[in-house]
Amino acid sequence: MPSVRRRASRRLSPGPGRRSWPVLLLLCLLLLAGGVAAAERTPPLRDYAVDMWTSRDGLPHNSLRGIAQTPEGHLWFATWEGVARYNGLDFELYDRSTTPGLLDNGIGGLYVDRDGALWVTDSRGNVLRRTLDGRWRQWPQRAPAPQVLIQGMQKDSKGRLWLLYEGRGLGYMSPDGRFVYEAPPPGAPVNMTLSNWLAVDDRDRVWVGTMDGLRLRGGDGVLRDAPASLGLPPGAAWPYRAPDGALWIVAEGALYRMHEEGARLVRSLPGISHATAMLQDRRGDLWLGTENQGLFRLGSRGVEHLPENRQVRSGRIASLFEDAEGSIWVGGNGGLYRLRETLFSNRTTADGLSGDYVRAVMEDDRQRLWVGSAAGLDRIERDGRIVPVPLRNSVGRAPSVLSLAQSRDGAVWAGTFGDGIYRIDRDGRSRHYGRAEGLAAGNVRVMSADRDGNGIWAGTQRGLVRITEDGVHVPTAKGMPGGLVTALLASDDGLWVGTIEGIRVLRGNTVQRLDVDSLGGGRSIFGFTPVGDAMWITSDRGLYRYRDGQLARVGLEQGMPVDTVFEMVPDRLGNVWISSNRGVLRTTLAALDDVADGRSARIEVERYNEIDGMRNAQANGSTGPSATLRSDGTYWVATAGGLSMVDPARLQHFRERLPPPVVVESVRLDGVPLHWHAQGVTKVPGGQRVTVGYVGLSYLMSDRIRYRTRLEGLDRGWIERGNQRSVEFIGLPPGDYTLHVSAMHPGGRWSESEAAWKFTVEPLLWQRRSVQAAAGILLLLALVALYRYLIHRYKTSNIRLASQVAERTADLQLQAERLLAANQEKTELAERLRQQAEAFERQAHEDPLTGLPNRRAFDEGLARDFARSQRSSHPLSLLVLDIDHFKTVNDTWSHSVGDQVLCEVGRLLAASCRDSDLPARLGGEEFALLLNDTALDEAQLVCTRLQGLFHAQRNWAGIEGLRVTFSAGLVQLGAGDRTPLLLFQRADRALYQAKSDGRDRICLG
Repeated sequence: MPSVRRRASRRLSPGPGRRSWPVLLLLCLLLLAGGVAAAERTPPLRDYAVDMWTSRDGLPHNSLRGIAQTPEGHLWFATWEGVARYNGLDFELYDRSTTPGLLDNGIGGLYVDRDGALWVTDSRGNVLRRTLDGRWRQWPQRAPAPQVLIQGMQKDSKGRLWLLYEGRGLGYMSPDGRFVYEAPPPGAPVNMTLSNWLAVDDRDRVWVGTMDGLRLRGGDGVLRDAPASLGLPPGAAWPYRAPDGALWIVAEGALYRMHEEGARLVRSLPGISHATAMLQDRRGDLWLGTENQGLFRLGSRGVEHLPENRQVRSGRIASLFEDAEGSIWVGGNGGLYRLRETLFSNRTTADGLSGDYVRAVMEDDRQRLWVGSAAGLDRIERDGRIVPVPLRNSVGRAPSVLSLAQSRDGAVWAGTFGDGIYRIDRDGRSRHYGRAEGLAAGNVRVMSADRDGNGIWAGTQRGLVRITEDGVHVPTAKGMPGGLVTALLASDDGLWVGTIEGIRVLRGNTVQRLDVDSLGGGRSIFGFTPVGDAMWITSDRGLYRYRDGQLARVGLEQGMPVDTVFEMVPDRLGNVWISSNRGVLRTTLAALDDVADGRSARIEVERYNEIDGMRNAQANGSTGPSATLRSDGTYWVATAGGLSMVDPARLQHFRERLPPPVVVESVRLDGVPLHWHAQGVTKVPGGQRVTVGYVGLSYLMSDRIRYRTRLEGLDRGWIERGNQRSVEFIGLPPGDYTLHVSAMHPGGRWSESEAAWKFTVEPLLWQRRSVQAAAGILLLLALVALYRYLIHRYKTSNIRLASQVAERTADLQLQAERLLAANQEKTELAERLRQQAEAFERQAHEDPLTGLPNRRAFDEGLARDFARSQRSSHPLSLLVLDIDHFKTVNDTWSHSVGDQVLCEVGRLLAASCRDSDLPARLGGEEFALLLNDTALDEAQLVCTRLQGLFHAQRNWAGIEGLRVTFSAGLVQLGAGDRTPLLLFQRADRALYQAKSDGRDRICLG
């Protein structure tokens, strides 16, 4: 690391004989230890996430010449269309049209001085400064300073702001605001400079980089060529002043560091040409931006380059900056980039995987990682190399691998989608098991090593099989499942089998069935995880725990953010990692036990997704193992976008992130912006609506920041606002107020440095005390006069009213009796109308024979769910089925038997649905099933279960031997389904395809 090199060089600078060899050896060991520690702290560059912004995202221009961050936390970007300020969510533009306005839109550079003021230069030689309180000051260009672009600026120890004029030399602005321009002398041209190629060292010498060499303004005030004694190669060279004060020189193919004795070569840069920007980060690593080769990092891991699929390739990199949170910002000619360290890293096809849709991951006894995907099988060696495993199916293609297992003899088994099972022995030889060996056709989603031999247990679409050296065996124990197996584990407590209809445990020849449906409605089982004396089970209704013969559940009602969870993996630090369709969940085993035992009502769960580095937050399930903990303690999970990995040991580093600083960004009175300043007290006219906008200045999880406010003078305590970034007050009484705003990251702590805005609400005219006192006296006199008038009027009218009361009482009694009779009649009529309306509504939406929703109800439901799915992007599947040879049933056994068959079909269809699904009879023997929030693979499971119910039922309508089947078409809402009718027509075409293929089958559309 550069910082280590600097310290070592100073200690070794005396001549020979001044240090003994033991001291030298000790220093070498310290340097080596420091390098190792740095390598452990610094993640590889490939593990950084890269985000990008362009003019489509709010930037005023895609070329960024400078980046800066002011002390309150805002980021500033210099573009050709003005200065853009960024708060993590929105860009705010300052240009010639804004108030206050700039003198020119073409910005040359940005610089933040020690006082926190932001300096801005433009393409016409003007200089501007913005102080911490938001006030702008301008210094327009004045002769003899040239009216050209100021490319860079930096202050020296005397407070002079040095300016680099494009192709025209140097100048500076003194602390009192005077401009001094120094034209370049003959023989020291500076006509080929780039942005920020200016540095001032700790001796106030000014270094200027050009395309044909380095220039230096020394103590004599003359700009000349840098001394030849520096030993710099010919060609482009330019300076960089690091945050620690070190001065670096970037030359063609080499990197130098300035010392007392001169320039010292630190690193050669083979293969890196035309470096244009440099940054030393807080770890001491160096970042280099280039003209057309992208971004490099030089540090404890050597020279690193971003992977090609994430490389910054937008021409020249003009600026590099590290913000307060450690993210690296890159300004190029084609947009703004950010590199941020993430908790998760990924392995994808760009790294050598055969496919990105990963279904299974497993570590073998040699600490090699096996990865099964839709495009084949890969193996990640201990050194990180990805090696494809050459498996081929009957047509010569790589099979889609769904499951993995390792038997006791060390062989690795791979279950596939429709291509059977492959066994790979320790020498790499493979053997295939398919129909010829007695294996049922279909998918092999899960496998588990046989604890009694060198074979495996495998779950197929038609139940369990056991594969040994003797071949394929089907267990005959009564009660074993005969349908799709989705989870499997051979443990000391027996063979645990998960299906789409619950759990069965095989112990010897006895099968025990666990009823999870009655506890939360779980049906589909996805995984088993033994922890101590308990077995944890993942399902479509959260987690189940089986211990001491008792089931307990931790699901959506107890605080789990999702219903369906796939694989639960405890790590060695007390964390529990749970994969799902909506990211990876993390909690602790103790917290899960507290909820399962009833000691706690809810569980706190952290959820990780793309913002945390996952390439795709959809983890895959119903295959296995879909997640694993490696021997090095890292957690790996299969996703729809590759293989994601997290090291739990790094978790605390991310959780200890400092709370985001908060700033008040805007104040509006009745919707009109108010010019205000953070210091002092702002006067607000009374009776107006006050709206205050604020923001937490963090750029890692800006949209997740939570806020709370407290209005001193009105609120007694803090009020949490969630993600709301503004607060509104209406009708505040006159007085002095201070609005306090605090922010926090999810799972973090509230920021101690609050944003505060002081204001005074001025009273309206009627709220002034003198006006209120006068109004009070007048009101009292008016009340006395009114009282006397009312007494007089009461006495005179009392006699008249008494006589009228008697004669009207009789009339009122008669009218009351008539109204009661009419009201009774109206009530009876309304009740009859209500009953008729309910009957008509039921008849309009219900099939009279089966009791299912009819075609009209189905069309309304399809239109409603179609629109909702398009808004929320949730999956929607549609099944249209037709009873096979139903006319034969009517013709053979009569229409009454056919009606009874239709009723039984309706009952089976309703029984296989969730509450959110919509079964319907469309007419005749045609039915439909609308599956909400259900992807195509889950819908296939529902259809398979329904087909199994049809096959299992005998003696339909009481007719012995009568067998009823159906043909069906199944589709999922896609991008081409612009209307519900198009979706239905696709399902209808799939239905007719099923009929054409021989009936009693389900075709996908």
